[in-house]
Amino acid sequence: MAQAAANQELLDRLNELLTPVVRSEGLILVELQFRPEGSGLVLRLFVDRPEGGVSLEECAQVSRQASDLLDVEDVIPKRFNLEVSSPGLTRRLKTPRDFEIFAGRLVKMMVREPDGKMRTYRGLLKGIQGGEVILEVEGRLRAVPLEGVLRANLDVSF
Repeated sequence: MAQAAANQELLDRLNELLTPVVRSEGLILVELQFRPEGSGLVLRLFVDRPEGGVSLEECAQVSRQASDLLDVEDVIPKRFNLEVSSPGLTRRLKTPRDFEIFAGRLVKMMVREPDGKMRTYRGLLKGIQGGEVILEVEGRLRAVPLEGVLRANLDVSF
């Protein structure tokens, strides 16, 4: 349990340090991962822009700035590899903030209905209100409790 708390503390500190770097480039830090892979450790930053996506040069710029800052702050005592990338066109939506940021975009959501059945919806994300994701499906609004959303992704297929 102490190790899990220490890991979370490190992730919180990394998030605190790196969010301003990402924002300075007009981007948002979507996700931060730090974990063992292969024979070493990898710190992976997923960055995005709500409108228009992220270029390779922007990822490289964030990588350079983050690397310099991490060298100075020395919060990770072991050697690690830093990767900065975009979550992609069909990125997953996980947090209430994601559902706010990407309102107006097409999404595909798998939900658990109140009767326990699973159903997939495709539609226009309207946002989130009172813990419910609002989705426009075939011209009708549908409110889905956030806890009922099993998986949600941006959708570019329709």
